[in-house]
Amino acid sequence: MSPKRTIEQVVLRVRDLTAMTAFYENAIGLRVMGRNGDSLQLGVGSTVLVALLPDPAALPVDPSQAGLYHTAFLLPSRADLSRWLRHADDIGLRLSGASDHGVSEALYLADPEGNGIEIYRDRPESDWPRVGDQVQMTTRRLDLFALSQLTTDSWQGAPLGTSIGHVHLQVGDADLASRFLTRELDLTHSFALPDAGWFGWNGYHHHLAASAWHSKGAGPRDPRMAGLVQVVIGAPDRAGEVLTDPWGTSFRMI
Repeated sequence: MSPKRTIEQVVLRVRDLTAMTAFYENAIGLRVMGRNGDSLQLGVGSTVLVALLPDPAALPVDPSQAGLYHTAFLLPSRADLSRWLRHADDIGLRLSGASDHGVSEALYLADPEGNGIEIYRDRPESDWPRVGDQVQMTTRRLDLFALSQLTTDSWQGAPLGTSIGHVHLQVGDADLASRFLTRELDLTHSFALPDAGWFGWNGYHHHLAASAWHSKGAGPRDPRMAGLVQVVIGAPDRAGEVLTDPWGTSFRMI
C-alpha cells in the first residue's frame, strides 16, 4: 500500500479579509489560530484547515475559469452534520445543494467571495460499493428534514476531528487533470463522469476531484484572481515538494 496521504489545508486569496474571516468562524465553525506570514489561519483544535491570504486588489473569482469548485469539510459523524444543518438554518445560510452520494451525505454552499464549500459526513467504508479500484458513487436527493431531526443538540463550532476530506478542482480539461493527478500526485482514479474525475489515496472515495463542467477549455488562471492558491497535502515522504497543475494551482507537500 502506498504511503498515507491527506489533504491538510487550503490557501485562499481573499479580497475582504474581515468578511471572509467572520464567515469561516461563524458559518463553518472554525477558529482563528493566528497568522503565518501574510496569511490568517483558521482551524480546529491545533490543526490549521484554511489560510486566508488578504489581497484587496485581487480580481473577483470568475466561475468560468479554472480554480476551486469546492473545499469539502468532513465532519466526524452524522449527528455533527445534523447539528450543522440546524445551525445553518438558524443563521439564515443559503444552501446551494444537498445530496446523498451513497458513500457520504453532503450539503453545499458558497462563501461570500464565491468559493464553493461542501460540508459532509462519510458512511462507513465497509458500506461503499466497489468494483476494483472504482468506488461507485451516486447523487440522490438528501432528506434534509430527517437529517435535521437526528439531534436537537446545538452547534458549538466545528468539532475536534473535523478535516478537509477532499478538494474539488475546476479545470479546463478533465483528461489533462487526470494525468497530472495520477502521475504527479500518485492518486488512484476512483470514479468518473463526463468531463470529471475523482481520485483518492489508499482506497478513499476521493481526496481530489477535477471537473470541467463550468470551465471547459479554460487556460491558466490569472494570478491576480481571488480564490484557490494552494492545496497543502500531508505527505511526509515528499515533504518540501511543490507542484503546480496546468491551471496554476499549487500543491505543497508537508
